[in-house]
Parts: sequence; structure tokens; C-alpha cells
Amino acid sequence: MIARIIFALAILGGLFFAIQGGEYSTVDLWRQHQRGKTLQAQADSLAHEVDSLRKIAAAIKSDPATQERIAREEFGMIRGSKEILYRFGDSDTTKKQDKRR
Repeated sequence: MIARIIFALAILGGLFFAIQGGEYSTVDLWRQHQRGKTLQAQADSLAHEVDSLRKIAAAIKSDPATQERIAREEFGMIRGSKEILYRFGDSDTTKKQDKRR
């Protein structure tokens, strides 16, 4: 009877080691599978972002409307014969002139 219990425990121990033991256990393989899904989702997201950036880059290179919008927003440029005057001066001098008026 004791021999059968020991034999059954040895068989169960062997099965447990076959499933969980070795270099990678079942839990490790499951975690790697989940990590692979996460990395694939991140790669897909980055591929979508790269495609969007490529479209923006193409628009910047070839679309005059996009180029004009960037010129206005980023560099303060204007279109046509309009002229903008800027007053550069010391902030104290500007305040004194404003008070005189």
C-alpha cells in the first residue's frame, strides 16, 4: 500500500515537473504569450503613428496650404503685401509712454 502511494506521488511529481518544470514553466510561457500580444499591439500603434507622420511630412513638402499654415503659426509670417510693425523697447519706457497718454 505504501509502495503504491510513493509510486503515485512519484508519477504525480513527474507530471508536475513535466508541466511546470524545465527552463520555462507553463506560467512563464503564458506570461511570454501575453507580453507578445502587448508588444504586437504597441508595434501596431507605432506603425499607425509612423504612417500619420509620413502623411504629415508629405503634406509639408508638397501642400502649399499646409506650408502657409505652418509659416503663419510657427514663424509669424504673413501673406501678400501686408506689413506688421513691431515695437521693441524697454518695458519701463513703454509703461511710462502709456501713462503719458
